[in-house]
Amino acid sequence: MPQANSERPHRLKYSLFYGRPGERIIGYDNEWGKGDHRHYRGVEEAYVFTTLEALLIDFQADVAAERKRHE
Repeated sequence: MPQANSERPHRLKYSLFYGRPGERIIGYDNEWGKGDHRHYRGVEEAYVFTTLEALLIDFQADVAAERKRHE
């Protein structure tokens, strides 16, 4: 497992994606130099990582809300 550092104190590297080829609708990641953050329809904002479980719940909730928008 990677060492903890100032950008990844939780020691995880992650990238969650929901979209279509060539179009990211929702994304959660911690690209080096940016730290934990969230993308939602072209807007990028900081994300406060607490636990892996919370990350997955937040991502799944955003995906569910997006899918409901298009029902």
